[in-house]
Order: sequence, then C-alpha cells, then structure tokens
Amino acid sequence: MKINDKSQYKTYLAQENRYTNMQYNRCGNSGVLLPSISLGLWHNFGKYDLQANSEEILRTAFDNGITHFDLANNYGPPYGSAEVNFGLLYKQNFKSYRDELFISTKAGYDMWEGPYGNYGSRKHLISSLDQSLKRLSLEYVDVFYHHRPDLNTPLEETAIALSDIVRQGKALYIGISNYGAEQITEITKLLKELKVPFIIDQARYSMLDRKIEKEILPNLLENKLGCIAFSPLAQGMLTDKYIDGIPENSRAAKSKTYLESNTVEEKLPVIRKLNEIAKARGQKLHQMAISWLLCQKGVTSVLVGASSSNQLIDNLKALENNHFSETELNQINNLTKQFV
Repeated sequence: MKINDKSQYKTYLAQENRYTNMQYNRCGNSGVLLPSISLGLWHNFGKYDLQANSEEILRTAFDNGITHFDLANNYGPPYGSAEVNFGLLYKQNFKSYRDELFISTKAGYDMWEGPYGNYGSRKHLISSLDQSLKRLSLEYVDVFYHHRPDLNTPLEETAIALSDIVRQGKALYIGISNYGAEQITEITKLLKELKVPFIIDQARYSMLDRKIEKEILPNLLENKLGCIAFSPLAQGMLTDKYIDGIPENSRAAKSKTYLESNTVEEKLPVIRKLNEIAKARGQKLHQMAISWLLCQKGVTSVLVGASSSNQLIDNLKALENNHFSETELNQINNLTKQFV
C-alpha cells in the first residue's frame, strides 16, 4: 500500500565524480591527505539551525570532494548540539561512507560546569571525547584536537592523555589548536617520545591576520606538521559584505561573536584595495582570500564555514584560480604585511 508522503525527501547517494575536482594535500609527513578546502561546523549546525539546510550543506560538501568535517565539543549553540545534529545526519546520510570521511572534534574550552569541564587535564580530555563520540554516533574520530593549551596542567599529563586516547582506538590522529610556538615544540617532543601520530595544528590565519608566519608556520614546517587555517575570511571581513560600509543587520553592526564595528572600519581601506586585486584576477574577495592561503607554504587545508550549499559552492570556486603572479603577491603583501 502506497503512502502519501509529499516531502520529496530523497535518500542520499553520493556523486560518483566527487573526487574529480578537489585538490588534496599531504598533512605534514603523515600518510593523511586532506582536501584543500574543509568544512567547519562551528556555525549553522546548532539546535536552532534548520536541519534540512545543514543536511544539504554536508551533502554538497561531500559531493564536491570535501572529506574533512571539523567539529568541537562546544560547537552549537547550545554546546554539544552541532555534534548531536551531525551525528543524526551522519547516520541518515554518510554511515556507509565512513571510511571516506575524516572527522575531527576537540576539547579544551569550557563545556560543562565544575572543575573538570575545560582545559587540558586527563579527566577533561578523555571524558569530553567519550561524550563527543556518543553525540556524533561514532566509534572513533579521525583526529582529536586539544583545543587550547592549559598553563595549569603539566603538558606531560595532557600528552599522556592524548596518547591513551589513540591507544584506546578513540582517535586515529592527534592535533592541537591555539598553541604558541614554544608550546608546539614542547608538545611535539612529548608526543614523539610517546610515539603518538601527531599530525596537525589548527591555527587562525588570513590575509588580515598573519601572525602565525613569524614563528608558528616555521615551527610546523620544521617539525613536519600540517596546518589547517581557520577564520580564513577574518569573520567575514574578507567578503564583499563590508566593502560599502557596515550593513545594519551584519555581525559587526550587532557586535555579535568576536567582530566589532571599529575593527571593520580600521581595516576597510585595506579590504577595498584587496577587493580590487580580486576583481582584476576574476575572483570575488573571499575566493582570493582562500586561494592566497592555499599558496602559503605549510598550509594543508583551509577551513570554511557555510550558511548554505550555494555559499559553499561559491567558496569552492577559489580552487579554480590558485595561481598568483609575483606582482599580485607583492601587492597583497604590501597591503597586509602590517598584520604579520
């Protein structure tokens, strides 16, 4: 007997040509290849976001060769809800493709009440990952990040916990985020002694924030570690959103998250000049911003967010023009070297 389901919902079947156009880069000296563009689930996958839209974004990503989905324990809002929603969508869409996916989560920022809800203790890291795996409906993650250094916990304790997480089969690889250069050197030494597959650092990097070029990128190259760049569009400043000023309904106008209106205003002259370079290249500003990052030595992948599948496809067009002339590179450097 037929049912009267008019939703037109279709069971997901990945595109056969999904690997045709994506470029993959080796992560440090590991055996892992990451897509040039990876998908971050910091925004648009929380409890208050439309699940159908989140599903379409994930499907579009995988259909276009994005194999790496990046989460954290406290992504939402509320905390944990991005993992819950991803877990539901994973079971409905991607379970049969698990071995084609590279899924990450993190722990280290505040997640639950009390003395064990954040930072880098063994108690926090192992408990947090156990919680994440349940929310994600996974037996393991491909990479588990310590999300920030903990100055009050011995780094040896953090390193041993990360080692045990791998030994227990809860993560295949280990990564870090928001570590300074000296901390990277120290954790690298400890994890190497423990024979832990430590492969990647997730670092804030964009044309408007080049601070990692001083010490962190050279450190990662020296230690043969990969780098995945987050906030590549500088909270939306490297888009056409602010070219003509700050829109009333924008993130900066409402002082949401970490973007303040005065920050945008200070950088607008540079943003407008960068936009002219992008136009001359036949790109949008955000596409050039992604392309430029992928040309930087040591960058393995660029982590983008997306509020729609169309926005994600627009970001993927950055891969169509990753070549920069020496003149273009010099122009961009002259405009942005103040942010190193």
